[in-house]
Amino acid sequence: MRRAEISRDTKETRIALSLELDGTGRSEIKTGCGFLDHMLTLFAAHGRFDLKVNCVGDVEVDYHHTVEDVGICLGLAFAEALGDKRGITRYGNIILPMDEALILTAIDFSGRAYLGWEMNIAAQKVGDFDTELAQEFWLGFVRNSLCTLHFQQLAGTNAHHIIECAFKSAARSISQAVKINPAFADEIPSTKGVI
Repeated sequence: MRRAEISRDTKETRIALSLELDGTGRSEIKTGCGFLDHMLTLFAAHGRFDLKVNCVGDVEVDYHHTVEDVGICLGLAFAEALGDKRGITRYGNIILPMDEALILTAIDFSGRAYLGWEMNIAAQKVGDFDTELAQEFWLGFVRNSLCTLHFQQLAGTNAHHIIECAFKSAARSISQAVKINPAFADEIPSTKGVI
């Protein structure tokens, strides 16, 4: 089974996260940040990942540490669950609409951390969530899963829809990329023989 359990304790957050790549989309999410809970719930559902997250963070300060650290833990979980990446498709991409929002997302589990973030989120907040934290979440994810992940906003003005569309499109792209390709089930998907 391709799964991982991650624990992270700092002076700012205490996180327990479990991930199963070959899941059904079930989730139990409790981060103390309602908007992040919503994003992670739909991420699990649209990626068909089983995901549990319990985070106790310093949300009385703001959501920054919680959001960034959950992104770090999710990245670590993907890295652990993928192991040497033997047999995975490696790449995934989608252009995903949500009402007026349209996002292109592409990923490569390359072993190299890079986030391309061509997003124009005009609003500073969605409810009490600072919209800039969406980028911080994905930075934590790519740095710890060691992937290249690009987001490009093609249309949209509603900040909630743009961020939700980004999480859904990331879920679908990641799901494609981590899927086992039966034709290459015993191979590392790189001419180097290692990722």
